[in-house]
Amino acid sequence: MTKPTKADYLGTPVEHIDITKFNPVPLVDAMANTAFTARDLARAADITNRMMEDKDCGVILCLAGSLISAGLKKVFVDMIRSNMVDAIVSTGANIVDQDFFEALGFRHYVGEEKLRSGMFDAELRDLHIDRIYDTLIDEDELRICDDTTKQICDDLEPRPHSSREFIRAMGAYLQQNGCKTPDSIVFEAYKHEVPIFCPAFSDCSAGFGLVAHIHSKPAGSRMSIDSGKDFYELTQLKIANPVTGLFMIGGGVPKNFAQDVVVAADILGEEVPMHQYAVQVTVADTRDGALSGSTLKEASSWGKVDLAYEQMVYSEATLAVPLIAGYAYHKGAWKNKPARQWNKLLDQVPVGS
Repeated sequence: MTKPTKADYLGTPVEHIDITKFNPVPLVDAMANTAFTARDLARAADITNRMMEDKDCGVILCLAGSLISAGLKKVFVDMIRSNMVDAIVSTGANIVDQDFFEALGFRHYVGEEKLRSGMFDAELRDLHIDRIYDTLIDEDELRICDDTTKQICDDLEPRPHSSREFIRAMGAYLQQNGCKTPDSIVFEAYKHEVPIFCPAFSDCSAGFGLVAHIHSKPAGSRMSIDSGKDFYELTQLKIANPVTGLFMIGGGVPKNFAQDVVVAADILGEEVPMHQYAVQVTVADTRDGALSGSTLKEASSWGKVDLAYEQMVYSEATLAVPLIAGYAYHKGAWKNKPARQWNKLLDQVPVGS
């Protein structure tokens, strides 16, 4: 029996959902008068739209989990294009391994149902194919992504950089060398001056690039990632723009990082209000004790999130996010929302030595 080839497995690319092409407003409005998760989702969509209606509100999008490989990239790209997002806090995997990876001209692929069992993982490994549940990625192409992040490291000034500065340099790289896809979070954020933070930046392909950079450069000529600077910069945004809303997909580090800026501002002697709006889409709950499952009401006890407009939606992201984001998009309040271009504001924060 002939063994499958890499081409046999990598035949059907993941296609990204386009929220501009369908209007979920009537469906979501109908959900408001039902029950359980449907009603929660409708309230979350209403709160997300309120963020767009509030011209003073700076919206922070938080991304955790494997979202771009799953087909949600264009949802977030269109949110950036429409000024529905003012800053992004994400895992490195979404931004580097998945979005930047596709911007370099590569794709994620639909995996066959049988692959979920794990019985074929050894075969995939032999073919240099990595599996993300039911999607696939070419490991050899991912190594090119690793090498590209090293090149960006090598070209940066040898000093501590926030992840925001590094990701902006990734956008500049795409500007200079050409973005190979019409939709990229990194490139669209670069063009719209939307800062992207990855507080655990080394936990992705960029980490391999950093390792290779450090290994190849003598002390004193290396750049580095300063996670403290990440925290300081995002806190400065909260101080400069006290009215904020959180649209959080998943939980973990991005969720906690974005919520904690309220407390960080207080430590700096600045009294700022809690995040006035907060929506979280997650499948985690409080039983596992994980941060992903800590409720927004719990966050209020820490002084992070106001309870007037907060909603947990216990749903898998690929189901809920297109409905919530699509609802806010087609309601159209974003058309009157100012572009904050927070990267420009952060450029004025001293970089230190």
